Amino acid sequence: MFTHPDFDGHESVTWLQDPGTGLRAVIAVHSTALGPGMGGCRVWTYADAAEGLTDALRLSRGMSLKNAMADLPLGGGKAVIFGPLPGPGTARSAAFRAFGRAVAGLGGRYVTAEDVGVGVADMAAVAQETGFVSGLAQSGDAVGGDPSPFTALGVLRGIEAAVARRFGRTDLAGCHVAVQGVGNVGGALCRLLAERGARLTLADADSARALALAAELGAVTTDPGVILETPADVFAPCALGGVLTMQSVGRLGAAVVAGAANNQIWDEAAGAALAARGVTYVPDYVINAGGIIAVGAEYLGGQTRADVLAAVEAIGPRVGALLDRAQADGVRVDLLADRMALEKIAAARHGG
Repeated sequence: MFTHPDFDGHESVTWLQDPGTGLRAVIAVHSTALGPGMGGCRVWTYADAAEGLTDALRLSRGMSLKNAMADLPLGGGKAVIFGPLPGPGTARSAAFRAFGRAVAGLGGRYVTAEDVGVGVADMAAVAQETGFVSGLAQSGDAVGGDPSPFTALGVLRGIEAAVARRFGRTDLAGCHVAVQGVGNVGGALCRLLAERGARLTLADADSARALALAAELGAVTTDPGVILETPADVFAPCALGGVLTMQSVGRLGAAVVAGAANNQIWDEAAGAALAARGVTYVPDYVINAGGIIAVGAEYLGGQTRADVLAAVEAIGPRVGALLDRAQADGVRVDLLADRMALEKIAAARHGG
């Protein structure tokens, strides 16, 4: 593992297996310099354990950078559960309770919440075994619950900032956005974009889901395999990561890439190719921080819903300032964001 290409000084990697429930998972804690390593838990069916480990390592590092750039007192961690898991019911709850016991065993170094394939009910099962959990259902105006709407709002604000700088537009009316993935976050983003008059092309691995949302919003759909090539103003990847590769960047049909998916750029070569094409790219962990802002506030306490919304709204100006600085300094925006986040983490680690 220590020679794995995505190992980046991670503080711990914990493999889990619970024979009673069939749970198999891995929890990666990248850094606790700024605070407990916080990041969601996802359920996914990986080709093998090595693929799951790669995902956990990449995602947990991304959480460290995301939390640092959002100025949260949190480090970075991530969990992946090897699917499939049963649907809602006793067996699924038992698996998440076993996961909760493993989280408890880490003593607060990792705090979990929802990610792909995981919902509020799953986190409720985790909460039966540990307090190191967020994203729980709340009543009234309390902070908490499903973080997807907060993620979507932050992505919307980031898209607005990127469009303003690339096209000089003050609104999204008529702006063509190609959205890849219309699940909890992508679907919420599409509704926000439609409210602002954007023209939408949608794609999802679940074609029925994409068709239903398109009918609701007056959008069109295309195949997930070609959505990246769609001639559009903005490409918004909101599914899984690694969509921007050396091969796919050459087929990109949009001038702006800004979406909710984590780890959109597969490797350094893809990042260089994106910059060489002159694409305006918004680093994923800057634009998609709305969810962690929300669940972080729930876990840490002391904030109102208005406080959380204000922090999510600040993603737009943060994206704008980052794009402006990258242009002024003549540097790739993804490398600039990495440098800024890592400097914050290093300063905290050394007491700066």
